[in-house]
Amino acid sequence: MARSNSINHDLAVALSPVVFARSLGIEPDSWQSEVLRTDSKRIILNCARQTGKSSIVAILALHHALCQDKSMVLIISHTLQQAAETFRKCRDYYRQIAQPVLSITESVHRLELQNGSRIVTLTGQRPESIRGFSNVSLLIIDEAARVPDESYHAARPMVAVSDGRVILLSTPLGRRGFFWDTWANTADWLKIEINADQCPRFTQAFLREEKQTLPDWFFRQEYFNFFAEVVSSVFRLEDIEAAFNHPELPVLDIDLSLD
Repeated sequence: MARSNSINHDLAVALSPVVFARSLGIEPDSWQSEVLRTDSKRIILNCARQTGKSSIVAILALHHALCQDKSMVLIISHTLQQAAETFRKCRDYYRQIAQPVLSITESVHRLELQNGSRIVTLTGQRPESIRGFSNVSLLIIDEAARVPDESYHAARPMVAVSDGRVILLSTPLGRRGFFWDTWANTADWLKIEINADQCPRFTQAFLREEKQTLPDWFFRQEYFNFFAEVVSSVFRLEDIEAAFNHPELPVLDIDLSLD
């Protein structure tokens, strides 16, 4: 995601999310352009740290709120601070475009526009705090691998009536939870994977230093989208699966009846 010096404030650019990003002085990477252009209702971004996933989703969220009157955009993360960080990018972009749609309310957790659209942030740590929202047209789960399954399940019905979009974005955190399950086992999602050496803003020198400094599983998880097992596991998941699926594994007929 490269920045340019020229910013076009003409509202006409809002017709295209990619042109809208460029009007903010941002030239999206090719995968970011795909996120902005797609009409997919379900998107999952499995991306290394600092590759620009939160920034591009923030641009998409703001574009949606500006161009879709009375839209409800909900940003959920594992902590309110993290959700607010993604929202801060939305707010900063909004201020940068000279506010073509005036705001009614603007705070660290909420932006309400005169066209009736809202962008609201919530923490995913308390599922009960999510249930009061409805008719969500864009549901964003940031750092989704760290959000409890219960919160994701509580949020999903919010897009039922609106036929809204769901975007999951995260770096992996083990082979567990809805983020892993969606990535590994769910069809009909637009799945985009970007690792560190696909990002032009990473240098090979930095990655070599990180590889030498960090535990191997952690380096692969943070920079190469590796879904590691739980660190405390005695056996690797693939070894367990291979053992149970081995063609020469005998089938044991054990009588569990009680005398």
